[in-house]
Amino acid sequence: MLYYPICLKITNKRCVIVGGGAVGARKAEGLIVCGARVVVFSRDLAPSLEKLKQEGLIEHVEADYEASCLSGAFMVIGATDSDEVNRTIAADAGALGIMVNIADDPGQCDFILPAVVRQGDLLISVSTGGKSPALAKQLRAELESSFGQEYAMLLDIMADVRKERMARGCAAEDNKRIFTALVNSDILDHIRAGNGPGVQACLRDVGARERESIGFDERGKG
Repeated sequence: MLYYPICLKITNKRCVIVGGGAVGARKAEGLIVCGARVVVFSRDLAPSLEKLKQEGLIEHVEADYEASCLSGAFMVIGATDSDEVNRTIAADAGALGIMVNIADDPGQCDFILPAVVRQGDLLISVSTGGKSPALAKQLRAELESSFGQEYAMLLDIMADVRKERMARGCAAEDNKRIFTALVNSDILDHIRAGNGPGVQACLRDVGARERESIGFDERGKG
């Protein structure tokens, strides 16, 4: 089965988890990072979920599952230890047009959750189509070793440059050239080394190239 890759904005969206065990806790943590309003329906909570509850990061409804649990939900994750309950959750969500994920059962899912590498705003996801979570985990570990915190810092720098150029009304083609030059410069090496002057030198060099290009264009017009 082929899945359509998509990044969802779930900030302040009501995301329901049915099941208060370790699996539910992992799902809750991922949703919280993205700003979702997480509601967990379960008679009992794993210690990690109890901690999230005490910190005010999740809402806990101490109840068994019933269809009304899905009221107002943007998405639902079934993470109970009962296949029968999980099947009911999938059926109810489907009838209501709510996206559903049933843990460890891709056949009942509208979406599956990939292994994720996150460095600031950089998000790299790995999916095996539900065929091998172990392989996805291994690939994630390899990616984590290749894409460190320096990429989060680079993205912040790129965002500042982009904001400044957009405010100046620079042409899209010029922006593309500048951004390409910046990512192909030595700036990542300087970030890794904590070399602030080196980072600034890369930015100045890119700016100098732009000025040279503008000067050439103006001479050509003249």
